[in-house]
Amino acid sequence: MEEVFHCVSKPPFRLVLESDKQPVIADMVEQQEEDQSDHARFHKTLRVMSCTTAEELHQALQASYDSFTDQYGVVLFLYSLLMTKGLANVKNEMEDASEPLVDGTYGHGSQSLVNLMLTGNAVSHVFDNEKEVDGLKMRGITVQPSSGFLTMLEHFRYCEVGWCLKNPTHPIWVLGSETHLTVFFTKEMSLVAPESKWERARRVFCQYDTQDSGFIQKILLQDVLQVLQLVAIPEYVDIIKQKLDPDDFGIILLSSFMNEFFPDEPDRVIPLNFPVFHYNGLIRSCPDSKVKYIEGVAEVPDPQDIQGLTDASPVESCLRTKWPTFMVNWENNYQPSVN
Repeated sequence: MEEVFHCVSKPPFRLVLESDKQPVIADMVEQQEEDQSDHARFHKTLRVMSCTTAEELHQALQASYDSFTDQYGVVLFLYSLLMTKGLANVKNEMEDASEPLVDGTYGHGSQSLVNLMLTGNAVSHVFDNEKEVDGLKMRGITVQPSSGFLTMLEHFRYCEVGWCLKNPTHPIWVLGSETHLTVFFTKEMSLVAPESKWERARRVFCQYDTQDSGFIQKILLQDVLQVLQLVAIPEYVDIIKQKLDPDDFGIILLSSFMNEFFPDEPDRVIPLNFPVFHYNGLIRSCPDSKVKYIEGVAEVPDPQDIQGLTDASPVESCLRTKWPTFMVNWENNYQPSVN
């Protein structure tokens, strides 16, 4: 929880808590005197605590831990992040400022809210950096988060999650279905090994390929070489341009670039099998109607070592958007749900 605050903003941090005192943000909440529902009474008792240092934030979160794990804890956490970030900043980062952060029908967070929680930025897309479509610039993810994100929508080919969200610094991924969010995690750190030179080169090249066309304009080659700290003096760049674009089409293909500068893709060393866990916070989606972690044993075999993949469960389908051969045997043969 504390890390999310640091991800969202610099000090001061603001915690929204319950109190018997006169509310200080009453003007931000609709006041309906006749409405004495639980949520109305809850909103009338809210107050804001400001923390000017990381140490103050740490102490305040420890002191108010019970509040954040109580009935309205998630709402308090959400309000605290929004107050810390600033509502104007959140709206400025969203592609459509009128889009609700929480779905009114199903109650799940929008992609902007998920991105805010994971990366500190309330952008509306899951791809890396910026993309330009018909002259419209759309903002995506620009930082490698602590926890990642994978979605069933990519399995259905409605979108493609970028490198940043697929490769967090910790082996934890939020899994998105059409109407719900669950969590997949493991202790196997090889799944989030540091980015190799080959991976970084490919990612940097794709940053300049804003339309996902598989190539960049030849004029951008020098910029790519400079970012990758390769030789970028004009005379050398001209020689490479001629080599990679002998027909003078004015473009540099990703495949040609990688074969020239990074021909050998490194092997990822992942154990033969490793324990994994899945968490779904909905009672109706858990075995015996008890919310608990589901444990399994997973493997990611080399595509050349398998004849064909078995039918995938929704969880496996979501995970295969990152590891195409991912397979898992869940404890007691129970198939966890993404809904």
